[in-house]
Amino acid sequence: MRIYLTLFVAFFAINITSAQFYITPSVGYAIGSAEQKLGEVISPSVTSNSYGSYGEGLNVQLRAGYFFNDTFGIDLGFSYLHGADQTVMGVHVPGLEAEAVARARAFGFSPSVVYKFTDHLYGRFGALLKLGGKTEAVASKMQVFTDDEAAMLGLPSGSYSQTNYTEDYHGKLPLGFVGAFGYKHSIGGNFDLFVEAEYMGISVKRKDSEITAFNTDILLPDGTIAVPDYYSLDNLPDGYTRTSEFVDEIPNNNTDPSVKLGQSVPYSSFGLNIGVTYTFATK
Repeated sequence: MRIYLTLFVAFFAINITSAQFYITPSVGYAIGSAEQKLGEVISPSVTSNSYGSYGEGLNVQLRAGYFFNDTFGIDLGFSYLHGADQTVMGVHVPGLEAEAVARARAFGFSPSVVYKFTDHLYGRFGALLKLGGKTEAVASKMQVFTDDEAAMLGLPSGSYSQTNYTEDYHGKLPLGFVGAFGYKHSIGGNFDLFVEAEYMGISVKRKDSEITAFNTDILLPDGTIAVPDYYSLDNLPDGYTRTSEFVDEIPNNNTDPSVKLGQSVPYSSFGLNIGVTYTFATK
């Protein structure tokens, strides 16, 4: 028993002696991977699909790690994704112009294992979780009234409505994969400059949504507002609900418009990160 204890203490002491604690901030940009259909764009002559991934955008990370020896270590990363706009709707036909874009605002956590191939090359592989945030959809619609509709409202021909609203979508806690290969170079002292290619594979299943801003104005043909706030957040038109819940199954006799079938949306991406590593202890 003493022999095993002695060996354990010796092994632990050797690893502590060569251990390295580090912290590393980085910034990068990612492009979408495993893109899926997000919506459609309609024109007078053609209708086309719009593909994308909400993982595209600016990615800021702060990671801390610990190397047990010259080869293996663990890494804990926290990140913020400021996603790029993704087209989810576009309608461009006479009398109707509508557009909707959505973008991610998400916080992530990634525990990983790090392996040093050489003093300069390393790999990082682990799990990826989205801890919080939202997918923000921003939409606008300009629709010209028919002559009959304009007459009913006491407006001249060519009058139109302008609607703008924002809806936030929240998702269930997902689990994905993250992997990266990087190259680091010493820049003096305990600092290293690094660049790495990173893959994130993850999808988020929607849980609920909330309309956070809504406004419809009625305008004259010259753009003058005739009726402000015809619809508002407290007076939504038919077909809109302030909050919605996403489920996997809806009865055929359901009449609650706030209950909708859910879907998984893509957050996968390929990215390039640049940052600096500071090592607190060296061999």
